[in-house]
Amino acid sequence: MANTYTQIHIHFVFAVKYRQAAIHTNWKNDLYKYISGIIKNNNHKVLAINGVSDHVHILIGIRPAQSISELMKSIKQNSSKWINENKFTRIHFEWQEGYGAFSYSKSQLSAVADYIENQEEHHKKKTFKEEYINFLEKFEVDYDEKFIFKELI
Repeated sequence: MANTYTQIHIHFVFAVKYRQAAIHTNWKNDLYKYISGIIKNNNHKVLAINGVSDHVHILIGIRPAQSISELMKSIKQNSSKWINENKFTRIHFEWQEGYGAFSYSKSQLSAVADYIENQEEHHKKKTFKEEYINFLEKFEVDYDEKFIFKELI
């Protein structure tokens, strides 16, 4: 829309179903490129993307023409389909239901991007569950821990 100017930066965090270590180092960079393509095709800008074997972080400059939930649905549906079609895992790959979305100002982007780029090092000291709960608490998001993660039965 003409005369609409925005600056919206969202840090997304989402996990593999049951937090299984299913994202292998052999193809994770291809996954990040694929997800980046989905984001770009939806007219948003990828500022950083990285993760470890059980979850992904993405920092996006998002346009208000698409809702956050629509974008995340597209990312998760299309990337899981791509992973399964390419038979990257022995099991049927799925993302965990839900996601975290945290907003940042422009002045914070460099620090957030650095945090995302250093995921492997960061997770030598902290589990994903600890990290995720820290985000929820830092951003003062009300949550019930029993609904955050589905456990493998």
